[in-house]
Amino acid sequence: MKAQPYLCLALLALGSCGPKHQPGQPTDNTNAPILPAPSALPGIENSEAPAIPPPGTGPDARTPLAELQEAIDPKSAEAAGQVVQHYGALIEKNRWDEALTLWGNHDAAAKFAAPLKTNRENHLEVGPIGHTEGAAGSIYVTITFRMHGEDIAGKKFQAPGTIILRRVNDVPGSTEAQRHWHIERIDWKNAP
Repeated sequence: MKAQPYLCLALLALGSCGPKHQPGQPTDNTNAPILPAPSALPGIENSEAPAIPPPGTGPDARTPLAELQEAIDPKSAEAAGQVVQHYGALIEKNRWDEALTLWGNHDAAAKFAAPLKTNRENHLEVGPIGHTEGAAGSIYVTITFRMHGEDIAGKKFQAPGTIILRRVNDVPGSTEAQRHWHIERIDWKNAP
């Protein structure tokens, strides 16, 4: 057991050997090689970690709805389909005054909406979008739909129909509002 104090003294003496550095003085390591970080693969130089992309911009990010809507040509049949979808969403929420603004003729809109306003529920399902057709400076498109819901007495109903939308071509004298799609008329295949 007496060998332990000698061993400690020997280790202490060895530790004090070598060049003396004053604490706080910088060491000169300009000739020292740059070694890769422990997590880096051998042969690859150190580089900064890649920046973390902002939320919603990674490889699995989805395009925001607003950007998708901007990508649709406002003169296309798809844009007409969006008008019908918007109209359906408005009448489902009983926002009749806003739905009226999507029509070209407010009297025709009011006549169409009158029987639907008394229903407990109205749902409009948009069907296939037809091809655009031109006539006398205007473009028309026909879109099929199915209206279903529940009337005031609680009876379920459904009725198919077609919605005809119109926009004025880009002709001199036409207004911005005329050059946007609007509902021209709605025809029922069977009365609701």
